[in-house]
Amino acid sequence: MTGAASLGATAVILGGAVAGAWMLRRAWSLKAGKAPWRWGGLALLCFMLLWPAWVLGEARGPFIALTLLSVAAFGVIASGYTLRPAKAGRAARKGLAPEPAERAPSAWRTTLRWLLAGPIGMVAAMGLGISYAVWAPGETQTRLLIGGLIVPLAWGGAMAWTLADSRILRATAVLVGTAIVGFGAAMLKGVT
Repeated sequence: MTGAASLGATAVILGGAVAGAWMLRRAWSLKAGKAPWRWGGLALLCFMLLWPAWVLGEARGPFIALTLLSVAAFGVIASGYTLRPAKAGRAARKGLAPEPAERAPSAWRTTLRWLLAGPIGMVAAMGLGISYAVWAPGETQTRLLIGGLIVPLAWGGAMAWTLADSRILRATAVLVGTAIVGFGAAMLKGVT
């Protein structure tokens, strides 16, 4: 396919994607009579995803179509953006983050939060990483590397969650359950 034909197909895909996204947005904003707009938009978007496979190639066509569909949908959504003035009744907060929930300080809650953010969260994160390394398909080295990269991310998530969540027993149950399920799944198969 020549460059001009490829550029023309790309323009048709982009135009069809904009039209399909606009039809879906119109269906969303209507109170009644949504079905024709919804079906028309979905049919047009499906056609714009499938048609390029024949015109641009089996691999390149759907990739270009999906990319242009995302850009077109973002453009349609961004075109309806309106900036509203802030309400006068609201008092400005001192910081960007919301204030944490008021907690009654107690020794057992503090100790449990420390344990959940530290060692229990680490054990749960290790369970996830080891379970991924055991069960994921692929080469052993790749699975071990990705499993090792999962551990600090999951541990950081566990820390942030346990320190921000006001229900400490829920966090305890989830982290202990994650550790048990992660290590249990790893023991079922074993590293091959």
